[in-house]
Amino acid sequence: MKKSLSHPFLLLLILIAHAVMLLLVIMRFGITPEAVQLSGAVLLFDFIGFIFLQFVHREACTVDSVLLLVLGMSTIYQSCFGGLTFAKKHFIFAVSAFLICQFTYLLVRNPYRAEKLKPLWYLMFFVLVGAIFFLTGSRGIWIDLGFITLQPSEFVKPVFVLICASSIRTQLHKKTVLGFHYVPDNLALLICTAVIAGLQWYCRDLGSLPTFAAVAGCGLLLRFRYLREKISLRLVIFLCLCAAGAAVAAWQLAPAYVQERLHSDIWSDMSGSGYQQVKALTAIAEGGWFGKGAGNGTLINVAASRTDIVFSAICEEWGLFTGLMTVILVLFLPASLLTVPPRSYYHSGLAVGVAAVFMVQMTLNVFGSCNLIPFTGVTIPFISQGGSSMLSSGILAGFLKAAQAPVLTGGNSAGEAEGGR
Repeated sequence: MKKSLSHPFLLLLILIAHAVMLLLVIMRFGITPEAVQLSGAVLLFDFIGFIFLQFVHREACTVDSVLLLVLGMSTIYQSCFGGLTFAKKHFIFAVSAFLICQFTYLLVRNPYRAEKLKPLWYLMFFVLVGAIFFLTGSRGIWIDLGFITLQPSEFVKPVFVLICASSIRTQLHKKTVLGFHYVPDNLALLICTAVIAGLQWYCRDLGSLPTFAAVAGCGLLLRFRYLREKISLRLVIFLCLCAAGAAVAAWQLAPAYVQERLHSDIWSDMSGSGYQQVKALTAIAEGGWFGKGAGNGTLINVAASRTDIVFSAICEEWGLFTGLMTVILVLFLPASLLTVPPRSYYHSGLAVGVAAVFMVQMTLNVFGSCNLIPFTGVTIPFISQGGSSMLSSGILAGFLKAAQAPVLTGGNSAGEAEGGR
């Protein structure tokens, strides 16, 4: 097995990246209290992270290192949009996401314990669904607690990934009812998927539906892989026809507000329905390759500039080159599993599920900012502003870390290890 990069070298790369960004901020705004506060917070977080990495399993340090780098960059971005104001709330959620990553890593690294906790995952799923239905108000997705607002649907994502991953090894546990053979866990997964689709439709939050569909699709493919079944051409054609039929039906039956987004010409309605995307595209164009400079952007005056079109905001101030590098860094989190492949079907399920969430959300956000698809309201993991999204992404990062440094004890390790072959 190849050894990962040493901790000191990883930390040096992180410090150089953050130091260069902070230097550019100081050159722009001078040594102000806000600049000192931002620099102190980011560099202190790096220092504490370096101490923490000394006690981390070498195979699992890649996720933590990339996470430190991305969270520091995210804090700098959010503090400089349209001017320099230390994004204290965002930084607190970023630190919380890092801590939650460590907790979920310990919770799910043992596949046998995770499978025993499967009833808990289903309970959490339906509790979150109930919270969305009963506590968010009239067909809403937010719970307002006064001092903070929560989006329960964000936490459904990691729970759904856990449900998919923890039920892969049960494919041989078939039952028969009225002559029909079925796997109970597969039926439960289909029910959960249907509940999510119905709830997203009810809450008018169809932008998150592709993310859940991708996780369910990856879970289905892993089930075929576990059974060593060959996928026939007929089955492939049938699934493609079903997907095409579902896409056409969704296109035709989509609500009015979705139809408006699908068929609107943003350039003919620049002050109406196309306002956000016109501004987002203009910001990317004005930023060029290297940006207008930290704090010099004007996209901050447009709604959702820190969340739904944060890619455009980064490109405007820091340049398209920096925006693309940020996308690559976030995608490197699931890609880091290629250095230490998962050694169980359970951990493969976790890794593939997280990769599906991160890649789909990134695609929807970036493509929406570039007007390749309509806006979906989906955030970029760890980059966009938002407490629920940040904490949910931290949980998912813990799944990736568990897949890199698992504990394969407490059951038939030989059978589990087949997943890494």
